[in-house]
Amino acid sequence: MQKYRRIFTIVIDSFGIGAMPNAAEYGDEGCDTCGHIDEYVSEFHIPNLVSLGLGRLHPLKHADYNGEIRGYQARLLESSVGKDTMTGHWELMGLHITKPFITFTETGFPKELLDELSRRTGRVIIGNKSASGTEILDELGEEEIATGHMIVYTSADSVLQICGNEETFGLEELYRCCEIARELTMKDEWKVGRVIARPYVGKKRGEFQRTSNRHDYALKPYGKTALDALKQAGLDVISIGKIKDIFDGEGITEAYKSKSSVHGMKQTIDMQKKDFHGLVFTNLVDFDALWGHRRNTEGYAKELEKFDKNLGIFLENMRNDDLLMITADHGNDPTFKGTDHTKEIVPLLMYSPSMKQNGKLADQETFAVVGNTIAENFGVEMPEGTIGHSLLDCLK
Repeated sequence: MQKYRRIFTIVIDSFGIGAMPNAAEYGDEGCDTCGHIDEYVSEFHIPNLVSLGLGRLHPLKHADYNGEIRGYQARLLESSVGKDTMTGHWELMGLHITKPFITFTETGFPKELLDELSRRTGRVIIGNKSASGTEILDELGEEEIATGHMIVYTSADSVLQICGNEETFGLEELYRCCEIARELTMKDEWKVGRVIARPYVGKKRGEFQRTSNRHDYALKPYGKTALDALKQAGLDVISIGKIKDIFDGEGITEAYKSKSSVHGMKQTIDMQKKDFHGLVFTNLVDFDALWGHRRNTEGYAKELEKFDKNLGIFLENMRNDDLLMITADHGNDPTFKGTDHTKEIVPLLMYSPSMKQNGKLADQETFAVVGNTIAENFGVEMPEGTIGHSLLDCLK
């Protein structure tokens, strides 16, 4: 018999809690997203996260909460190779990624790929380097508007990104070019995890703003996940934020795009008012995209404070048969060198108003305990070839 009728799994994108044992293999020794934010900022108020036991997983200088700790906590180690969005999310739902997604961070995309993309789209390509979205627009946005050329760039992730001004390039044309890029990058030597349409508005440098009409063209997961098993069993699998894109729609029954991480939490709170049966799976991307990659520690801290306020509202509205699971998909230490993700352990905070006990659980050797716990709760078998085990029996 299922313990919980509704499960809310919230991914604070990039909120790692310290270096993985193998972080040095990735050049990430000493990284610590949570710890360094807590250490570097003068003020930091996250009482609701602390009330759910974040301080049991990582010492906190700013722990302004004196009440009883609620729920269960565990540190999750990543068993897959890589430290990117898709690897982290896919492992959360049971997949073991043994081959990292290809990146072009240092070199840019090969000439053969860009020549073919230019020929197929009919556009001259500019950019072709790793950059932040705001920097590339300030550098090349005016040129794109004036000439009709197409900005192509990448990042520390396995992505090919194409910018298009909504007024001059047009959304449909941007999506058309991205679909061609996705087709071309299915070849093994060019196989990026995602092609991303990056629409923007504005007419000149300093005024450009990206819009919420972003669209991700992701690879399909390499196998069936917990999401597929839930959907096949007739349960609701509701995506908020970029979850649908990350899984290329596989296993999703209903999807909502978010304009920001604050909006994503408000959408999650709105879902509490609905009588669904199954899973709400939320990704809050701003922590990673706006603050981690841009190495903005103050911005990251303020975003966490905004999240914590909405988390308080969420906790007040929980039903006895709800389960909340808060986790992350990798790290992105805003105090660290470079602009890349960081290879980190992630938190798992689990709470339901029906819990009679609380406590810290042992470290888990895979993120996949999340998907397994959800599946067991609903009496669903994890698909063949998945990894992990359930923590459901630990929740008392």
